[in-house]
Amino acid sequence: MTQPFEIEIIVPTSAIDDMNHVNNVVYLRWIQDVAQQHWQHKTDLSMREHFVWVVMNHYIEYHAPAFAEQRLKLKTWIDHHQGAKSERRTEIINVETNQLVVTAKTNWCLLQTKNLRPTRITEEISNLF
Repeated sequence: MTQPFEIEIIVPTSAIDDMNHVNNVVYLRWIQDVAQQHWQHKTDLSMREHFVWVVMNHYIEYHAPAFAEQRLKLKTWIDHHQGAKSERRTEIINVETNQLVVTAKTNWCLLQTKNLRPTRITEEISNLF
C-alpha cells in the first residue's frame, strides 16, 4: 500500500439520520471529499486545469456506526491503476476507539477537461501517488 492521505473530522449533527447515527449518504460524500482533497494536495493548478476525475462506481462496507461529535480519521490511497482507470481505497476510523467504521473501494476515470474524454494516466500523475 502506498502512503495514505489522511484527514480528521468531527461528525456534525447535520450528518445524523433518524437512527441517530451517521447517514450512509454522508459517508459517500466524505469518501468523495477526501479523494478530492488528496488530488488537490498532490497536484498543482495546471494539472487540475487539464484533468478531472469522475466516479465509475463505489463499493462501501459499513462496519460500525458513527455518532455526532465523534472524531473520525479518513484515510485514502490509490490501490492500482491501468489506462484511464484508477482504484482508490478509503477507510474511515473512529479515532477514540481505533474501530473501523467504513471501508470503500471507488473506481475513477481520468478525463481531459477540454473535451471530457478519458485519457491515460500519465507517469507524471502516477508518480505523485
